Amino acid sequence: MSWITEYVRPKIRGLLRRDVPDNLWTNCDSCSQMILTKELHRAMNVCPHCGHHMKASVPDRLAWTFDNGECTRIELPPAPVDPLGFRDQKKYTDRLKDARAKSHLDESLIVAHGTIGGHPSVVGVMAFEFMAGTMGAAFGERFVAAARLAVLQKSPLVIFTASGGARMQEGAISLMQMPRTTIGVQMLKEAGLPYIVVLTNPTTGGVTASFAMLGDVQIAEPNALIGFAGPRVIEDTVREKLPEGFQRSEYLLDHGMLDMVVKRKDMRETLARVIGLLMRTPVTPEGGKLEATPAATMPDAAPAAPAA
Repeated sequence: MSWITEYVRPKIRGLLRRDVPDNLWTNCDSCSQMILTKELHRAMNVCPHCGHHMKASVPDRLAWTFDNGECTRIELPPAPVDPLGFRDQKKYTDRLKDARAKSHLDESLIVAHGTIGGHPSVVGVMAFEFMAGTMGAAFGERFVAAARLAVLQKSPLVIFTASGGARMQEGAISLMQMPRTTIGVQMLKEAGLPYIVVLTNPTTGGVTASFAMLGDVQIAEPNALIGFAGPRVIEDTVREKLPEGFQRSEYLLDHGMLDMVVKRKDMRETLARVIGLLMRTPVTPEGGKLEATPAATMPDAAPAAPAA
């Protein structure tokens, strides 16, 4: 080999090589366009080319939801780690350790409180990055704790859903969380407090079959997959071609399953407006609260009946 091959060529390659971070670019899940990761984060993980709403991490979701991104996470009650001693290809305990290491979270539901448009609020965010946001015994404990905190603070509870359903490693125990979370919703209703659900992509399985569809107001992000079973499973079962956009946010809105579909950039403002209406404490354009308006003097209140 000549000195050009052994010496000159490596030198030239070394001069031309630049250290490029692995996460500099991100591929859009929908249109496959390459997007600068920094630009994507500034756009709240919404593709600037096609408007597709990508998955969001728990810290990002909390930062986008609360005023100035400021909130306080609450300490949540512990739950049995491996109630069934389950094992498939790996031990369930090992899967939990891996999920915690990769996501930097301890479970699939994180709860925090702060203000949204000046309104004190309790927010629960499901972490799809933690075992696909599945629902187990720990999840049920956390959901009820969030409901109790909302009742204690006399605040609304907002839940962002993103889940593959019940956690198979906990068997029937995971299914028991469906009525358990329903009890948490009932606690809010008995206290006269708003329960708002924001459905994100995807929301499926036992989550959809329980607390995710019990909100006083049902909001969804655009084009989110929402359903119990997946479209392919349903198509194979009924042996019919499903309608275009079946189980997507816009389809469910057209068929009365949702109250509104809201873009991510408008979510905080929408939540603030909805909470203000339900709590009867609207917010001024400057962000300050107005006094609550008695129902009898509200513009849409029915006139008093004439005296007999």
